[in-house]
Amino acid sequence: MVAVLALCVPLAFLGQQVEIEPRLKSKPQTQKQEDTPRPTLRVDTNLVLIPVAVNDDLARPVAGLEKQNFKVFDDKVEQTITSFSRDNEPIAMGLVFDTSGSMTGLLGESRLAANEFLRTAEMEDEFCLVEFDSAPRLTVPLTRDAGRIQHELLFSKAGGSTAMLDAIYLALHEIKKSKLERKALVIISDGGDNNSRYTYSEVRDVLRESDVLIYAIGIPGLLSEFTEQTGGRLYAITGQHFADIAAKIGTDLRNRYLLGYNPTNSKRDGLFHKVEIKVNPPKGLPPLKVHWRQGYYAATE
Repeated sequence: MVAVLALCVPLAFLGQQVEIEPRLKSKPQTQKQEDTPRPTLRVDTNLVLIPVAVNDDLARPVAGLEKQNFKVFDDKVEQTITSFSRDNEPIAMGLVFDTSGSMTGLLGESRLAANEFLRTAEMEDEFCLVEFDSAPRLTVPLTRDAGRIQHELLFSKAGGSTAMLDAIYLALHEIKKSKLERKALVIISDGGDNNSRYTYSEVRDVLRESDVLIYAIGIPGLLSEFTEQTGGRLYAITGQHFADIAAKIGTDLRNRYLLGYNPTNSKRDGLFHKVEIKVNPPKGLPPLKVHWRQGYYAATE
């Protein structure tokens, strides 16, 4: 088990302490898109669970907050938080890796980032690898062997156009097979798309119906919209080493709060409900940045 390296910065207030700290970590075939079923999520209206990341202005996770520091709004109506915990269960993680021609000069950095991210893995985590250029490829199906992904990436070569949206769709389908409750995709790409069959709106709708966090190392654009919608993060590829960003993603994934509530609107209408999270930081702390899934689909009768 390898520890995730990060700064630990104590922040004192009124005799209490909030810490920013990491958690210790304990040949491909192209799949036809028309045969891929849509991964879906319907949240039971008896309980809605929202994973929340809280960061300081240096993008470091802030630990030590309590239930009273959070407020939850469901369709603008404040809710009563009935459960509160740190979300530290095993994770099913899909790596979506861009090998298109536009990544020629970045492929080495991308490999380093992928290896660094996989170093944060724990024994019960699961992984898959989808590579893409002109078409997506499920290079490594769901597995607990992170070494298989590291091995396959050694042979990746850049070339062709970019089918990023198709790759995200394929990765969502594969990660859905995991029985683990926590799921995430990490996309390493320059953020362009010029060869997908699926459209932005189609992939957006699938993301809304899934419970998968999206993290990305790339250029703002489509990636920033997807990460914000799911409660993940986008890290721009300029100004930082990819491996450093990957380590931050691994730390962020394992330092989330899990807020649960029973919606006051108990209608099982199958509609999308918008969620808003607000954090009231303890005295002595500066404003904090909060990331959460933007909403959920209610259950149906």
